[in-house]
Amino acid sequence: MFNTNFKSVIEIITTFSDEQKCIQYLEQLRWENGVVSPFDVTSKVYKCKGGRYRCKNTGKYFNVKTDTMFDNTKIELQKWFLAIYLVTSHKKGISSIQLAKDIDVTQKTGWFMLQRIRACFQIENYTELEGIIEADETFYGGKNKNRHADKKVKGNHGRSFKDKVPIVGLVQRNGKITAVVVKNTQKDELQTVVRKYVKKGSILIADDWNGYNGLNDHYDHRTVKDTANHYIHSYDGNTHTNNIEGAWKLFKNSARDMYNNVSKKHLQLYVDEFVYRYNMRNNIESDKFNWLLFNSGIRTKYVTLINE
Repeated sequence: MFNTNFKSVIEIITTFSDEQKCIQYLEQLRWENGVVSPFDVTSKVYKCKGGRYRCKNTGKYFNVKTDTMFDNTKIELQKWFLAIYLVTSHKKGISSIQLAKDIDVTQKTGWFMLQRIRACFQIENYTELEGIIEADETFYGGKNKNRHADKKVKGNHGRSFKDKVPIVGLVQRNGKITAVVVKNTQKDELQTVVRKYVKKGSILIADDWNGYNGLNDHYDHRTVKDTANHYIHSYDGNTHTNNIEGAWKLFKNSARDMYNNVSKKHLQLYVDEFVYRYNMRNNIESDKFNWLLFNSGIRTKYVTLINE
C-alpha cells in the first residue's frame, strides 16, 4: 500500500519513482473495488500482460489510463503526478511556462497538460447550493482605462462588456462556490444559472441589478445596494455579498498574477480551476491531489482544444 498523505514535492518524487508505481497507485485509487471496463461497466474483465486488461463483452483492451487525462500520453506518469501536485497545491495556480520548467517539458506540452488537468477540475463546480446563497457577476478582461489609446474600446463603461466575458458566481455561506461563464447578464441568462444551481427555498442575496428581479417566487430574495462606502438594505447585518465579492477578488488576483492571457473560449477551464481551489481550500494538499486523480476520467484531445 502507498502513503497517501503527501506533504511535499520531495515525497511525490520519492513515492512515484518509476512508471509502474504510478500505474499501481492509479489503479488503487480508481479501481479500489475491482477493475472496471471503460467500455462496459457490467462486463467481466480479464487481466493480460503488460498492465493491460480485456473487456469480455466488447473484446477491447484497456489499461488504467484509458479514457482519462492520461490516455495515449507520451509523457511519463511521474511528470503528470508532479504536475497535478504542483497545480493543486499552489494557492494561485501555476503558469504553463513555470510548469514546463519544473517538470522539464516544452511550454507547449506544459500548456496541454494544464488544459487536460483543468478539464478535470469541473468535478468541484456546478454544485447545487442551499441555505444562504450570495450571488454576483464579474467581468473578465483588462480595464479600458489601462489600455493604450489605440486599443481602448468605445462605449465600454458600466455593465457594458464589449471586450470582456461575464461570469456568474454563487457562493454558499461557509460552503462551496459555483461559477459559470455566461453570454450576458440579462435576466434570462442570469436566472437560468441561479435556478439551476440554487435549491428552491434558499435565501438568495444579490445586488440591485434588475437581472435578479422576479426570483422571489423560488427564493427568499434579498437585495443589497452597493454604494461607495457601505451596503444599503432593510435586513439584518448578516445580509451582504462580502463572500462572493471576496471570491471574485481572489480569482482576478490569480488570473492577473499567473496568466498573461486567457482566451474567451478557454475561460471556463480557468474558472473551474479557481472553483476547485476555492472549494478544496480547507483540505490538505494530499487530498486535493488524490481527489483529482480519483476523478481523472476526462480525456481532452489537443485538436479539440485548439479548434473549439
